[in-house]
Amino acid sequence: MNAAAAYYESQQRNLGGRFLASVQDVLNRIRINPLMYRQVEPGIRRCLVRTFPYGVLFRIENEQVVIIAVMHMHREPGYWNQRT
Repeated sequence: MNAAAAYYESQQRNLGGRFLASVQDVLNRIRINPLMYRQVEPGIRRCLVRTFPYGVLFRIENEQVVIIAVMHMHREPGYWNQRT
């Protein structure tokens, strides 16, 4: 996530900050209602980041949201599987 923000910032001033704000918006939406997001694998849910080609993968454990990855949706799609 930080590398993506740095890349976006190198492309355009304040774009990295807008990316991080979009990710924070996703985290807030997940916190409010995590069950509204579809499962992409058993027990793993995904919420897409608005405006940027990223998604946040998470699971719910003991009534807590556990973030697995903030991932680019078009690069190495299964890299996060080793984290579960």
